[in-house]
Amino acid sequence: MEKVVFLDRNSLKANLRRPSFDHEWGEFDQTLSSDVVDRLKGATIAITNKVPIRKDSIDQLPDLKFIAVAATGYDVIDIPACKDRGISVANIRNYAVNTVPEHTFSLILSLKRNLVAYRKDILAGRWQKHDQFCFFDYPIGDLSGSTIGIFGEGVLGQGTANIAKAFGMNVLFADHPPPKAEGVKFTDPEELLREADVISLHCPLTESSRNFIGLNEFKKMKKKAILINTARGGLVNEQDLVIALKEGLIAGAGFDVLTKEPPIEGNPLLDINLPNFILTPHVAWASDGAMQFLADQLIDNVELFISGDPQHLVT
Repeated sequence: MEKVVFLDRNSLKANLRRPSFDHEWGEFDQTLSSDVVDRLKGATIAITNKVPIRKDSIDQLPDLKFIAVAATGYDVIDIPACKDRGISVANIRNYAVNTVPEHTFSLILSLKRNLVAYRKDILAGRWQKHDQFCFFDYPIGDLSGSTIGIFGEGVLGQGTANIAKAFGMNVLFADHPPPKAEGVKFTDPEELLREADVISLHCPLTESSRNFIGLNEFKKMKKKAILINTARGGLVNEQDLVIALKEGLIAGAGFDVLTKEPPIEGNPLLDINLPNFILTPHVAWASDGAMQFLADQLIDNVELFISGDPQHLVT
């Protein structure tokens, strides 16, 4: 009989059916890294969203043969250690095709139209004391005719591009080493940084992409540009972003991710009190429909692995 353990069940707000094969099920609301080995003892299948499973834990779990990641990103898993042990790892595909692009544009529109600044002024009584029907203290920018530069041409990047085109925006995709999506016209990243009015990140976090947006890149951007990150914390040097915002190197930024989540030890982005910076708590993926789709595919991945016909493997 298989033993299935979900390490962070509270990270998924959806109905989760039990696998159809004979199994013992265990789940925990959340799990500290120090408790991973104890909680996965005897488990053949581990389910995790954001709880790391590293080599030191894998070496102590001789029964483990499959890890189902409840997310698209799988940087919480030590992939080389899994390959060495013959442990299969599967992730979730194509579940946030609407919710992430829509959240991306929520941030873009809020920043381009300075909604946070105007809302703050209304709460402070600015409109109530004004001598005319409106006031124009903050610039308002149209999207039509502007250019969006996108890093990452997967389903989320292309979903964002489709919305951008509907707004009448020009779309640039950043070039990168293979593999690449077919049918996409790519632009040199340096040119993209110079030309884009909006830059949106939809690429994975790898050693080569870690901190790939830093002070040098901010200096190449237009001063009116805004940066959006609904992908992964760690893609942008957070301290450099603080400098870029405070010194006016860019016009604004909207982030849904931080390098370490939750930010129990603090983070420089938490201390930014500027109307041109918006931070949301990693919820771009979390529409009700997207979470249920994820939950269903998660158990599909587990069942198909046991049936001998696995899908969405990354090892």
